[in-house]
Amino acid sequence: MSEGRRVPSAEVCEGLAIVDKPAGPTSHDVVARVRRLVGTRRVGHAGTLDPSATGVLVLGIGRGTKLLTYLVGADKTYAATIRLGIDTVTDDAAGEPLRRPGVRELGHGRILEQAVLEQVAALTGPLQQVPSAVSAVKVDGRRAYDRVRSGEQVDLPARPVTVSRFEVSEFLPGLDGDLPVLDLRVEVDCSSGTYIRALARDLGSSLCTGGHLTALRRTRVGRYHVEDAVALPELPGRLDVVPLAQAAEQAFGVRRLSAEEAVRLGHGQRLPAEGLGPGPVAALAPDGSLVALVGERSGSVRPLLVLAR
Repeated sequence: MSEGRRVPSAEVCEGLAIVDKPAGPTSHDVVARVRRLVGTRRVGHAGTLDPSATGVLVLGIGRGTKLLTYLVGADKTYAATIRLGIDTVTDDAAGEPLRRPGVRELGHGRILEQAVLEQVAALTGPLQQVPSAVSAVKVDGRRAYDRVRSGEQVDLPARPVTVSRFEVSEFLPGLDGDLPVLDLRVEVDCSSGTYIRALARDLGSSLCTGGHLTALRRTRVGRYHVEDAVALPELPGRLDVVPLAQAAEQAFGVRRLSAEEAVRLGHGQRLPAEGLGPGPVAALAPDGSLVALVGERSGSVRPLLVLAR
C-alpha cells in the first residue's frame, strides 16, 4: 500500500487508517483512541476483532466511514492456532471447558496428521456454518453473546460462508495438564462472516474430539495487509491516513471520468457501461477526487454511493 500521511491530532482528515490491533483492547477502544487523535467522532471500523485477537483493523475517518460498508464484506486472511482435544463454551481459550476427550483415540504421527488434513479439506470451499453462540450475531435485536451471558440457550441458524484456503503449517502434539492434545498452526482465507472459532469447533467435531481456538491474528482485509498497518502503541505519535480517493482506488479499483461524466455522476445520473462488473469501483474525476463508488447493471454504470461534495 502506498504511504499515507502523518496526521497531527488537531487536523481533521478523511480516508482510511490501517491499525495493527494488539491483544487486549476492543475494536471500539481503538476507534475511541483514533477519535481523540484526529479530533472527530466520525471514525468507525470495518469488522470487529475480539479483544484477544490481533491484526488488521481498517478504520474509516470522516467521509472514509462511508467506505466501510463495502469493506466489511471483503475477503479476509487469518493466522490461527487450533487446539484439538478440548471443547469450550466460547469455542476459544477464553471459555470454560465443556469436554476434554483429548486426542488419544485419534492415532499418532502420520496417521493422525492424515486424518486432520482430510477433515481440513472437507471444511474448505462453500460451507453452511453455524456461528459460535458467543458471537456478535443478533437474535431478535440482541447480540448472541449478551443472551448467552444472561443464561439463555442460543441456537443460531447456519449461514453460507466460503473458506477458499485452509492450510495447516505445523502439527504440535502436547499436553494440557495430563491430557494429550494437538495444536495446529493454520492459515485461512475466507469470506466475510466466517468464524474461525467455528472452524476450530467443527474440525474437532469432525474428528470425534473437541476443538477450540487458542490464538487468532487477522493478516488481511481485502487489499489491506498487516504489513500496511500501524501498531497501536505507536499512536498517537503516528497515524498514516490514506486519503479518501487513494483509499477507494486501492480497495476497489478505479474508473477515471471525464469532467462531464464527473458532473453527471455527482448528480446521481447513469453512465455507459465499460465492463467493470457490479462493483464497487471508485469513480475518479479528472482532478483525482472521488466522485462516487459505482457498479454496472443492465448495461449502465450506476452510483452506489455518491461522495462528491
